[in-house]
Amino acid sequence: MSVNARDPVLHPTPILSLRPTQMTVGMEEVRRKRDAWKTNTSTDLAKFLGQHMVPTVIGPGGRRYLIDHHHLALALHEEGVESVFVTLVADLGRLPDDLFWNMMSFQGWTHPYDAKGVRRPFADLPKTVAGMEDDPYRSLAGALRNSGGFAKDSAPFAEFLWADYLRARIKAKTIKTDFEASVAEAQALARLGEADYLPGWCGPHAYAPAAAVKAAGKTGKTGTGKTPKSA
Repeated sequence: MSVNARDPVLHPTPILSLRPTQMTVGMEEVRRKRDAWKTNTSTDLAKFLGQHMVPTVIGPGGRRYLIDHHHLALALHEEGVESVFVTLVADLGRLPDDLFWNMMSFQGWTHPYDAKGVRRPFADLPKTVAGMEDDPYRSLAGALRNSGGFAKDSAPFAEFLWADYLRARIKAKTIKTDFEASVAEAQALARLGEADYLPGWCGPHAYAPAAAVKAAGKTGKTGTGKTPKSA
């Protein structure tokens, strides 16, 4: 067993051969990556693929598990890209299934939560990136980060932690009918002191300005004391 190998694989690996380690993605973020991909020339695209190798872990049966860049992998697949370059983070192929998933959990390499934020058995993880579900709150968390609502953080599945924080405070209907308004509401919520435990939190101080509190309070759910689930 080898951990933290990070050896580059210099031949293309089929995207659909990579097993996801999460159940959901934010489809708005996938669409954004697809749009960015379409603006590049063929030379730029080849360079992009060479610079964006995806991290993987080898599991039982020699299956290769994707442990990051799920949104990118799905976006590329939907744009007709068949293969990507990968890096090998760890070879856990000799472990039985139960120990393999224990190790994956310990390392923070898996997030088996569905689109409602409910933890599911590892057996329910999709077999390919094409099988991942849309979680609108993950899209909202991605938009929040892109707008400066919180800083990019190296913590595993940081955006999903933010998604669960927002899930308890913003109605799904609002996200569906007015995404921009949802982002504005999320920005106010992100500055509240109750969010200071989340990775990348950049609220100016322990308590939000009155304007932010007022904006966040429109949902009637701010300060409920609900704690989001973690991976």
